[in-house]
Amino acid sequence: MAMWHLTLLGAPTDAGAGLAGAHLGPDALRGAGLAQALRAQGHEVQDLGDLAGPPTPAHEARHGPHHLACVTAWNHAVHDAVAGILAARRLPVLLGGDHSLAVGSISAVARHCRQVGKALCVLWLDAHADANTPATSPSGNLHGMPVACLLGDGPAALTALAGGPAALQPAQLRLVGIRSVDAGEQCYLRQRGLPVWRMPEVRALGMEATMAQVLHGIGAGTHHLHVSLDLDCLDPALAPGVSTPAPDGLGAGAMRQCMDLLAASGAVGSVDLVELNPLRDRNGQTAQLAVDLLRRLSGSA
Repeated sequence: MAMWHLTLLGAPTDAGAGLAGAHLGPDALRGAGLAQALRAQGHEVQDLGDLAGPPTPAHEARHGPHHLACVTAWNHAVHDAVAGILAARRLPVLLGGDHSLAVGSISAVARHCRQVGKALCVLWLDAHADANTPATSPSGNLHGMPVACLLGDGPAALTALAGGPAALQPAQLRLVGIRSVDAGEQCYLRQRGLPVWRMPEVRALGMEATMAQVLHGIGAGTHHLHVSLDLDCLDPALAPGVSTPAPDGLGAGAMRQCMDLLAASGAVGSVDLVELNPLRDRNGQTAQLAVDLLRRLSGSA
């Protein structure tokens, strides 16, 4: 593999989540040696530190998405920073923070791909579909809505980041590892025709065959692959340090194989690493596993 010019960017907020702790994720990932591990792979690594943004309000909205103004401000900051990194021809790695931040990062990537004439594909590795809308969300937490927002079905303050009606079309998404889906999301996934590989299917196929399907038609020269990795895609026995664990998740071997296959594709152009909650971790094991996965995703230069 060629050497990657990586830029790490922290977004220390959990305003989109229902539980505090993900705002500590960027520092925990740095403390676990993320930059050093990537440099040891032969890559050039720049760390821009953490973005500044508003604190999470003490009280949630009574109606509608919780902390919408705060989440919107963070996503604007993420969007602008990721756009700048891509314009400098570097590969952005967003360190979350909760998964609502992916609205900003992927909206910036979508704009970039339109400008440079590359086809965009987003791999969404997650226990949850994150496809609620404000009308269907049982919690009101925006980290359960980024997929719908990216498809144009969310608060206008967030969908506007894409510079059009939607950042993505359903065929550009690949949802893998899904096993916790709300009733409203079930209908939404079906109505929008989203490509989903749920855990029973992943187990039946095996990771190699699953990724062969996911990556079918994606070329290193023609496509930009954005990997949005929510650490709760992993089984909570391996990765307890997340805010919304779901049982029967991906094992360490399967995830490492997934990262190796993504590295071999040569198409990865940007990454989200989100939902690490150090307050729920045990001896830093989730942070260490996350570092190992990013090391594998980058491959050896």
